[in-house]
Amino acid sequence: MVLSVVRAASMVEYRSADYVTYLCNIFADDDTFQDAARVWGEEEIQHGRALAKWARLADPSFDFDGAFADFRANYELDLDAEKSIRGTRTAELLSRCMVEIGTSSFYSSIHDAVEEPVLKQVCTLIARDEFGHYGLFRRHMERYLTQEKLGIWSRIRIMVGRTLETSDDELAYAYHAANRLPEPYNRRAASEAYATRALSLYRPVHIKKGVIMAFKALGLSREGWWQDAIATAVYRIMQWRSRKVPQTPA
Repeated sequence: MVLSVVRAASMVEYRSADYVTYLCNIFADDDTFQDAARVWGEEEIQHGRALAKWARLADPSFDFDGAFADFRANYELDLDAEKSIRGTRTAELLSRCMVEIGTSSFYSSIHDAVEEPVLKQVCTLIARDEFGHYGLFRRHMERYLTQEKLGIWSRIRIMVGRTLETSDDELAYAYHAANRLPEPYNRRAASEAYATRALSLYRPVHIKKGVIMAFKALGLSREGWWQDAIATAVYRIMQWRSRKVPQTPA
């Protein structure tokens, strides 16, 4: 179960150079952010290498190069975009905060779910980086908030929308390509197969920490019963999704 999601994660992490190109286009006149984005991208690529190396040790038949070529050829990014698909730079940075919240929680959940010492250490180091990346994007977002007005409801809408995108083609095709599934690609089937395996790894503590980080990015109070209520609801939804499809070994 864990091996299949680690394979998929190695695909997404290793492709970060394309996201650096995208971000540098969006922030073409911001040298400070571009420098930070390039460092971020290098660290993400290192994550992909580390995960791929562990996956090959766990399963010598894993063809990372072939799977990555398939993934990149069949899931395309708009590398010529000059404006954020989120509408504004602030919205783009908030979206990146959400991605880092998700990845830091994801690797923390793997760390807590497995006993294999090498994978635990790899996930510890990656989760630490992802927490740092969240802070990086949040700091730049707060800088842009002084220039671009983005109301709280707009920020909530962007945050919820970006969270729902976890079921889009990127993760689904990464899972399909990384695990060399024999049947033709089907986004819904691949997305549900990924969710079945990945979401079952989470525990309430991972969700609560993610909610706290999300509230901080939104500029909201991090205390209150409603925060716990949201974390509980999210955890229950994730557990429901993880049980939608019968689990099979992988």
